[in-house]
Amino acid sequence: MNTSEFITLLAEHPDKSLLFEYAPGMLVGTNYHITEVKHITVDAVDCGAGTDSWKETIIQLWESPSELGKPDYMSTYKALGILRKVGTMKSYEMEAPVRIEYGNAMFHTAQLHVTGFLIKGDQLIMKLAVQPTDCKAKETCGVPETAETTAANSCAPGSGCC
Repeated sequence: MNTSEFITLLAEHPDKSLLFEYAPGMLVGTNYHITEVKHITVDAVDCGAGTDSWKETIIQLWESPSELGKPDYMSTYKALGILRKVGTMKSYEMEAPVRIEYGNAMFHTAQLHVTGFLIKGDQLIMKLAVQPTDCKAKETCGVPETAETTAANSCAPGSGCC
């Protein structure tokens, strides 16, 4: 989901509670805050010496220990207000993918991809998932697209890749 789609979705459902499902059946606590919005530019070189660059919007969530057991989730209206304020300070790249950065004692901190959403009564539930790493230079490295075990062997030291 890109930044524009995310902001539009929030604007279309201002009366909903905003929930984040970081793993199947696992929700960020009601005590979460949006603590940072990052406008990231990535300039990368892959293992096949290919270059690439792109932008991302990273929204960081944090669970406040002092608000443990808080009864209600943040509203989409409040989240949208925060994102709009950030947008007046630093412009968004609206086509940039949006990521949710989150972690807790039971889940490693990760930048999670928004894979979809669900509207359930008065809740807007954002579905998140970890995106596995991948070799971006498969053709250069001679890595078959379908065989992950072959991929690990193909990028061995001295193979000309990685």
